[in-house]
Amino acid sequence: MERQSLAVESGPDASPSRLLLVILSAVFLTTFTGSMINVMIPVIRAEFAASPALIGWVVTGYLLAYAVGVPILGRASDRYGVRRLFAMGLAGFAVGGLVCALAPSLSLLVVGRTFQGATGAAVPALSAVAVARAFPSGHRGSALGLIASTVGMGQSVGPIVGGALGQWLGWRGLFGISITLALTLIPLALRFLPDGRSAQVRRFDAVGGLLLALSAGLLLFSITQGQTVGFTAFSSWGAFLAALLAGIALVRRSQRVAHPFVPLGLFRNRSYVAALATGPVAMFVNLSVLMLVPLLVVEVNGLSSSATGLVLTPHAVAMALASPFAGRLSDRVGVRRPILMGIGLLMLTVAALSTWAGVSPVLIAGLMACVGAGLACIQSPANNAVANALPEEEVGAGMGLFQGTGFLLGASGPAVAGALLAARQEAQLAPWNPLATLEAAPFSDVFLALLLPFVVALMAARRLPTAARTRRAEGGAAPGPRPAPAVVEPGDGS
Repeated sequence: MERQSLAVESGPDASPSRLLLVILSAVFLTTFTGSMINVMIPVIRAEFAASPALIGWVVTGYLLAYAVGVPILGRASDRYGVRRLFAMGLAGFAVGGLVCALAPSLSLLVVGRTFQGATGAAVPALSAVAVARAFPSGHRGSALGLIASTVGMGQSVGPIVGGALGQWLGWRGLFGISITLALTLIPLALRFLPDGRSAQVRRFDAVGGLLLALSAGLLLFSITQGQTVGFTAFSSWGAFLAALLAGIALVRRSQRVAHPFVPLGLFRNRSYVAALATGPVAMFVNLSVLMLVPLLVVEVNGLSSSATGLVLTPHAVAMALASPFAGRLSDRVGVRRPILMGIGLLMLTVAALSTWAGVSPVLIAGLMACVGAGLACIQSPANNAVANALPEEEVGAGMGLFQGTGFLLGASGPAVAGALLAARQEAQLAPWNPLATLEAAPFSDVFLALLLPFVVALMAARRLPTAARTRRAEGGAAPGPRPAPAVVEPGDGS
């Protein structure tokens, strides 16, 4: 049974600037916390005397829950609203942080981090949904670009602040920062975010959500286990087989029920499918590169851990600076051109990393800036393409699935790249790239392999819209694929 509800109600003091301020603060909090805590992993491992495989679950548990939680929370926003779920996500994030700060054992720390990931997933899942529902087509790109820029800032500032404050507060004290910030943002979210429920609130397909969670979670678990114990281990291939069966069951259920958790009609939307094959692929390559480059400059160039951070900094800075520009550009000229430009830049940069693996870290740092700029040219316009392509009743499901796929591929990228690197290091063969002449053949091979996913991305990007969705010169909105949902116009006050 369907029931009618208000389409999109703004918060009591809603305005675009206040809404964006809350969203950007929350995005910064989750990305900042993730990167801030990760630099303390060696200290945590020493305190609990944990093995490398076990301590890895402090990060893996967070990523698993995050990747699974994003599509589920995005879909749930259609029924329960953006404002309510966003506030609940921040509250859960604070509770998870408290469990971590007080954890007497590594197992309880992993539980706390996993809970943080599951609840913190509300921030990326619902931020894009809130922008898609509260901003008209033609203003979304700029807002989505600011969100992507904030991700870059959080990732770049987190390790610096975490390393500095960690020596003073200890790793437990760092969780206190995230708890305080999350609790501060909850009342602001309740005041400024839109309600965000769909005009047609349908029955929530809990079974479909569970099948999606099982499929995504088991797939990521299979990949991480494959990197740790080998892909021939039962825990790896068994989890992959279970993920495949769960995925098949999800498709069959989606064909039978009236209002499935994942509407199969999404995959008949050409623009949506094209965006789904570009943004997540870019995340896969980006996080693979972010894992490989630190290993490269430490093992081959002999850099210290602090110097390694400086090599990665240009990536985050370039992403933070380029993301708002890419978002505005996609509003003006359409999404295809900036995405193709980003794919081209990333392909050239990854090819250069393959050719020059082992070269001066200064040059590697410059190439990392190109990776950040290329990712920015893809991510903001791809989010914009999804928001413009979806009808109002499918925004929560579509944006959640898009974001969740990006996090799933992003989390699996380092595991896949790490497994390939280990195999090539063990083989000790000549590099695949005939232009690679330096003493870093295994790294060169993995960078070269990362060019393959871009074949799919290039083919998909050519199916994206070529024109912007709004007629700026006339000051009106062009006909889009969906009616505008209770728009909060820029410049409105409270």
